[in-house]
Amino acid sequence: MKVCFIGGTGTISMAISKLVLEMGWELWLINRGNRNNVPGLARAHFITVDVNDEVAATAALSGMEFDVVCDFIGFVPSQVERDYKIFRGKTKQYMYISSASAYQKPCANYLISEKTPLSNPYWEYSRNKIACEEFLMKKYREENFPVTIIRPSHTYDERSVPLGVHGENGSWQVVKRIKEGKRVIIHGDGTSLWTITHNSDFAKGFVGLMGNIHAIGEAVQIMSDETVTWNQIYKCIADSLGVELKPVYVSSDYLVRHSNYDFLGSLIGDKANSVVFDCSKLKSLVPSFVATKRADQGIRETIDYVLSHPECQKDDPEFDKWCDEIIGKVM
Repeated sequence: MKVCFIGGTGTISMAISKLVLEMGWELWLINRGNRNNVPGLARAHFITVDVNDEVAATAALSGMEFDVVCDFIGFVPSQVERDYKIFRGKTKQYMYISSASAYQKPCANYLISEKTPLSNPYWEYSRNKIACEEFLMKKYREENFPVTIIRPSHTYDERSVPLGVHGENGSWQVVKRIKEGKRVIIHGDGTSLWTITHNSDFAKGFVGLMGNIHAIGEAVQIMSDETVTWNQIYKCIADSLGVELKPVYVSSDYLVRHSNYDFLGSLIGDKANSVVFDCSKLKSLVPSFVATKRADQGIRETIDYVLSHPECQKDDPEFDKWCDEIIGKVM
């Protein structure tokens, strides 16, 4: 199988790229050349071009056809419209990474499936994903453009610890606070339900949908069956560090009102909602799919990796100061 990824070295896509190569498939990665020396991708072919430059990208791909094309970095409709123009007639399947955050907020039913309505008035990111889906499905209905929509939930890898409340530099500052015995903010009371999926598990489901004739024209969500609370997630982090967790519970509404971070989207429009996912559609399309990385196992591995890789430890003093201020006000 000959496949092309736009991106291919990010949190979700890295594990997929590696698995595709392990399976002996021919992998082409379109990027700007910033991460072409990644361990495990030596056998991949790289097309170094800014895909946002449609003329240059079309020229770089001249004469090439693929069994599967996937865009991992398409966030707004203009980007998928560009992909459509570049790849129509050149691929048997186009896979688009959308987001489970696009589902109805607030949720009308705790159990979420692909039939759940798409509606998120709180987060522009999610509304853009919905618009991208609508464009692509319109092209499928009208022109048989071979699209498959993928909806991941909270997917993480060895470089980023899954969290609810963090700053713009990622998860390290919260991990550091826990490690140093400082209090940390957990949104709500920590009992809302959530699903985190390790990228190695996500990759198994994704690859099973590649070249799958029954996935054309479908939207499929990929995530673990395991449901955990935010209290459990933060406790797993503390346990992995060998320290006591010192949580401070703050309502999501309060965090939205007292910060410049986009918590309206990331919390009210996503993580503050209890969610349980029905993955029966994925399992019907990929009968072999089983998510095997438990939350406590994955978090422990991620903590070990972050602690042993200084490049993952990006301090965020501004966020740290904000945490202290919020905690001081609510305690």
